[in-house]
Amino acid sequence: MFLKTFLLFLFAVFISDSYGQRANKFFRHDYTYIEASQGFYKVHTAPKNFTEARRGCALEGATLYYPENKNEARAVASFWKTTQPTLNSWVYGGISALIAKGVFETVDHKLVTAMDENWHAGEPNDALDIEDCGWLLQDGSYWDGRCDVKYPYICKKTLRSLEWDYNCNMSNLDYRFNEDIGKCYKFHTTPLTWTEAYAVCSAEQSRLAVITDKSEADYLAQLGESTAERRGDGNYLRGLFHMGFHNRFNEGWQTVKGTALVDDAEFWYGKYQPGPNDPDQCGSMFFNGLLTQINCDLRSFFICEHEGVTERKNSRVIKKYIVANSTRL
Repeated sequence: MFLKTFLLFLFAVFISDSYGQRANKFFRHDYTYIEASQGFYKVHTAPKNFTEARRGCALEGATLYYPENKNEARAVASFWKTTQPTLNSWVYGGISALIAKGVFETVDHKLVTAMDENWHAGEPNDALDIEDCGWLLQDGSYWDGRCDVKYPYICKKTLRSLEWDYNCNMSNLDYRFNEDIGKCYKFHTTPLTWTEAYAVCSAEQSRLAVITDKSEADYLAQLGESTAERRGDGNYLRGLFHMGFHNRFNEGWQTVKGTALVDDAEFWYGKYQPGPNDPDQCGSMFFNGLLTQINCDLRSFFICEHEGVTERKNSRVIKKYIVANSTRL
């Protein structure tokens, strides 16, 4: 009886409360939770234009910050001043009038009418007919300004919107877990260059996928076939996925983990493994799972991978043991 109780306890520890991450108040290591506003925040000090900032937050599973009330404005301003005292006194805020001139709305499509009191005196004035984006001051008020200049920005994730994939140990629910391999994968079907794809995977706290054995190659080939009919915009190489290996430093081919490539000709298209002098310096995979090299500037689909949580596999073993031995325990 004691053994059964103990095993049930272990099982509960491994699989309990799939939404309990909210109680843990954790989103990503690079985001800080602010109790006063019930949200997670990250100050990006590398300047971007409004569109780049909005997309950068989205890639991290967050939104471009705007204060929902004065309490949040004060709390985030304090965080901003304390952690980045030398940063600009304004950043991009998550409001714009890009869809319809003069109609300001938030990045999650709420009209700004309820926030009118947050405009700085005399704003918005759309000076020179080119000011369509909100610049957020540390006091929580807005100027309207140009959208094409580059400024720092703040990303936000609300606690109420937080979901968690315990198999993949991340908040991004778009990744698919493979229990046998122990990794999570996401197929991106918006064609990008190799370096752009690398940046997207990094923003998702992942990396371009690296094939380590035949079972992984077969699994990715199987998933790749499901995207064979997808179409991307513009010119790109169909039938290929950017993968996590390269020779961009002219120091020999290596994976994005800094390890050597799989040394087996059976993994390569035409059984040709790239050499140090190949002009194409980035890695890719055909739909059939075979690897090849590619020009880094060419656009194609790509695959990101994220390490799975091995404890989840252990929980399944415990569950199977309990079920199999329930009559004897």
